[in-house]
Amino acid sequence: MKKIILLFAGVLLSPLVQAQQKPNIVVFMVDDMGWMDTSVPFADSVMPLNKRYHTPNMERLAREGMKFSNAYSTPVCTPTRISLITGMNAAHHGVTNWTHPLKDHPTDRRDSLFGPAPWNYNGLSPVEGIPHTVHATPLPQLLKEAGYFTVHAGKAHWGPAGTPGANPRNLGFTVNIAGNSIGHPQSYLGTENYGNIPGKTSFNAVQDLVQYYGSETFLTEALTLEALKALEHPVTRQEPFFLYLAHYAVHVPLMADKRYYQKYIDAGLSKKEAMYASMIAAMDQSLGDVMDYLEENDLAENTILLFMSDNGGLSMAPPMGGEQHTQNLPLRAGKGSVYEGGIREPMLVKWPGVTRPGSVSDQYVIIEDFFPTLLEMAQVKDYETVQTIDGKSFVPFLKNTGRCPDTSKALIWHFPNKWQPRDGPGINYKSAIRQGEWKLIYDMRSGKTELYHLRSDIGETTDLSAKYPGKSEALSRLLSRQLRLWNAPMPTVKSTGEPVPFP
Repeated sequence: MKKIILLFAGVLLSPLVQAQQKPNIVVFMVDDMGWMDTSVPFADSVMPLNKRYHTPNMERLAREGMKFSNAYSTPVCTPTRISLITGMNAAHHGVTNWTHPLKDHPTDRRDSLFGPAPWNYNGLSPVEGIPHTVHATPLPQLLKEAGYFTVHAGKAHWGPAGTPGANPRNLGFTVNIAGNSIGHPQSYLGTENYGNIPGKTSFNAVQDLVQYYGSETFLTEALTLEALKALEHPVTRQEPFFLYLAHYAVHVPLMADKRYYQKYIDAGLSKKEAMYASMIAAMDQSLGDVMDYLEENDLAENTILLFMSDNGGLSMAPPMGGEQHTQNLPLRAGKGSVYEGGIREPMLVKWPGVTRPGSVSDQYVIIEDFFPTLLEMAQVKDYETVQTIDGKSFVPFLKNTGRCPDTSKALIWHFPNKWQPRDGPGINYKSAIRQGEWKLIYDMRSGKTELYHLRSDIGETTDLSAKYPGKSEALSRLLSRQLRLWNAPMPTVKSTGEPVPFP
């Protein structure tokens, strides 16, 4: 009889045990961090810019997990963030540019040739019927329904004020710390109340951090402290948690974190370069603080940690100084561009017991792949979404370091917007596709294409379209077919009122 009771009790308790065995998940998202803004080399060797920065905690994460050398986002922030929590490509969800803090304010610059594309400038909505939004089922909601305690800290930027997408709690987060419709902070300084000064406050003043007003606490540190405090609830209750720590750093305005600034001045950097480097260092310290917290609370072995950036580093009239479009070398251009400098990102994944420490994956992945990957990691199966998922899980590559890259997969970028007043390299009205080592770029103004072989020319210096017309035509057809299938928004030609042709 005793054995039967124990067996029955075991059956009753098994769902709780299984729930506790679900891994905790931390997504550590950085804003505007370039591929080279770290002492971790993501290229085949250490590059000159790697030597400028000191990111020991990224080095630590790389030693303990897997480094992805071919990880991609979109050229600017909001499309990346919406792709992550919807699993949709930006051309599919239609939020192709950054969203304004206020509703119904498209952010396109005026152009003499083109009228604006009909893109979803009001961002993501978890409910139907909001004009100019993509209606989708958010990732945090699915994790919450699966038993996860969900925490958002930092930059949200999924939708403007006045829409449901502006509040992370409407998207499935149980806790929201300092996240709303804004895309960058008014100030990183506690002494400036992060922008909340009477008579000087703008939309970009950061909310929810009153306890740090007047202090020397840099915004990056304040967000980290509050995020870790929020984890005390699920940790005490032994609930699995999902923490999305999305730093406002290293987005402008450039401001020095006094903890690290002088070190870079002493190293010979200019004031602007030292300010930027100090913001990188503060971000890296935050990563270290999170890793330390997990270890000190015996959580590290059951917590997955993913590190990513939302777009490439600044290079157009760079605030940190230096010659334009050199800040991401050997990658070409930077933020806003479909060249590699604008979309290739530093990505690290630690999955204890799964990823081999110190391993590297050359498999190319893109931001919408995070959606199915995170759900697979969380053991969430048979979920239903309003939207069709474009992303593909990269769990097989995390489990098998020796797995051959999938070169049949096609990655697509679509930016039918005017982001800057003047066109730059890969900037304004561009689409692109990568398949294998080949990448094609489509210029909507001229209708012309460029072709590059990334393994032999990571800097995209030599256009091979004339040499390999067959490859150019094949990729153009593939890009055009997919954009049509997604009904991707295109700008209109002012003289005719007709949409710009697909490739």
